[in-house]
Amino acid sequence: MLVPVILSGGSGTRLWPVSREAMPKPFMKLGSPYSLLQRTLIRALPLADAGRAAVVTNQEYFFKTRDEITALPQARGLAITQLLEPVGRNTAPAITVAALWALAQSPDATLLVLPADHLIPDEDAFARAARDAARCAADGSIVLFGIQPTAPETGFGYIETGAAVAGTEARQVARFVEKPDAARALQFLQAGNFVWNSGMFCFRADRLVDELSRHAPEVLQTARAAWLASQAGASAERVTLDAQVFGQCPNISIDYAVMEKASGVLVLPSRFGWSDIGSWKAVSEQFEADCDGNTTVGETLLVGSRNSHIQSEDRLVAAVGIDNLLIVDTPDALLVANKDDSQNVKEVVARLKARGHDAARLHRTVARPWGTYTVLQEGPRFKIKRIEVKPGQSLSLQMHHHRSEHWIVVSGTARVGCNDQTFLVSANESTYIPIGAKHRLENPGVMDLVMIEVQCGDYLGEDDIVRFSDIYGRTPAPPVPEPG
Repeated sequence: MLVPVILSGGSGTRLWPVSREAMPKPFMKLGSPYSLLQRTLIRALPLADAGRAAVVTNQEYFFKTRDEITALPQARGLAITQLLEPVGRNTAPAITVAALWALAQSPDATLLVLPADHLIPDEDAFARAARDAARCAADGSIVLFGIQPTAPETGFGYIETGAAVAGTEARQVARFVEKPDAARALQFLQAGNFVWNSGMFCFRADRLVDELSRHAPEVLQTARAAWLASQAGASAERVTLDAQVFGQCPNISIDYAVMEKASGVLVLPSRFGWSDIGSWKAVSEQFEADCDGNTTVGETLLVGSRNSHIQSEDRLVAAVGIDNLLIVDTPDALLVANKDDSQNVKEVVARLKARGHDAARLHRTVARPWGTYTVLQEGPRFKIKRIEVKPGQSLSLQMHHHRSEHWIVVSGTARVGCNDQTFLVSANESTYIPIGAKHRLENPGVMDLVMIEVQCGDYLGEDDIVRFSDIYGRTPAPPVPEPG
């Protein structure tokens, strides 16, 4: 039974400012109506033999991931479980938990492990390769997908291929090679027997557990303990891993933990076209260039510019006389970089985190289970937000010690609870929430509720919130920036 497992983690720091910690790379859309996560699901779900699949992701992304899944017609009628990590511990613990989950569904489960942030245009070729890999895995082999190199790429690990496996396209793995410098990458390309390590795998779940017991027993032990501790609150939709136990898992990749040590590891050289979208340079290569080598997204104007990628979300970006640059404009942050230094964008995020800057984690528009909010303006003693609440959804019951809130309904109808009163507020009407009032905001209608919130007070930090109850099961935790 082939079971797709999608790894949807990581913060995609090289793709800042579009990818951020609270809305990372798998949710990005690259010239498509579907996000990278959705595109991965679209090509993986038809391969699910029993209509089962899993997404391993951080518990913070549960609601966004659920929205992404339910928006896909391909997901209807399928059993897709989210395995929710309280903290990222690299790929070995994530895949181990997925194997334990799969074995609980069927003792003969074969996993097809796919990162959520890869782009594979030729879905038919990928499906054929996946079925070939599953046939090899049925005999107990661990199969890696290798990508035939098209350039001397220094950003990927390599696999040296060995002897051919009779009756298949697979080959023995001779050795794994870390990311090389440019000279070695060119040697590998010219040698012809090296492939890129894609990070996609296929193996029987029981075989992986056996190899973990030999080569990474601590990973298996702690992941199993976290899995068992999570069963009391588990459902078909989600399994939230025990935070205390899972946090003790070793932070190690599946390559280091198992693949480089196990016997019977095969690599399937593939030519279906592949990109891990690991940098803005890689993003630019997904778009058709003009006669000067430029690629653009959004409203742009280029004069005398060459070989550059310019991307804008909501305003005109003009570029004059530039060459080999990346310009990515978002409502609250602008990136300008040399294409050849695109891998170093992660250093920007590291420095923002060191400064405690919100732009490392949040966009100006932030998604929440109930909808979104956008910070329009803020200054001393005030903050203005646009809040959009989906039909039938509700913010938590809460109060603030240091700020009052004025709510003005733009469209839709709001049901407001304030202390002991409950009342409706319609479009072009407003209400006031005093400091210290226990309050809740709901959308009882069938259309989106849009409103403007004006906060006033001597402290407007997002940690000034006391939450009493919440329909999404969110419990008091370290503060997260949100109005509800």
